Amino acid sequence: MDRSAIEQFEHGGEKLKLAIRGLTPEDLLTLPAPAGEVGKWSIQQVVLHLADCEGVFADRIKRVIAEENPALPAFDENKWASALHYNDQSAELAASQVDVMRRQLGAVLKGLPQDAFSRTGTHSEAGKITLADIVNKANNHLEHHLAFIHKKRAKMGKEMW
Repeated sequence: MDRSAIEQFEHGGEKLKLAIRGLTPEDLLTLPAPAGEVGKWSIQQVVLHLADCEGVFADRIKRVIAEENPALPAFDENKWASALHYNDQSAELAASQVDVMRRQLGAVLKGLPQDAFSRTGTHSEAGKITLADIVNKANNHLEHHLAFIHKKRAKMGKEMW
């Protein structure tokens, strides 16, 4: 696996923390206009979604590293968002959780031999996936949602750069 992908993974939480810096609780909870083309969730909901997904990615990464072809169950993000009361949680704590999880796992990933990234697990919907696939999916998922957070901030006149 390319070292830059591991570096990107390890530092993704920092980018998320920066993306929400300076936003008020009201800003975080503002729902985008339906025609705004920035998704349907508030920034708060996106951050909590990312934290939940990072937990799932971390579990999958650990299982593939430690077990032989583990089962990797899918989950319904909309059910999680509804049942876990995203609006009542802290976006700042969730972003910090992502940061700590990625830093911790980044150190593990850096210590693995290159052939470990071809270890596999079996996803309940996608079938066989490698450790490299999971790391790349986690990176792409975070970047995808960071882009939405920045677009949402810009629509509110709150973009930082």
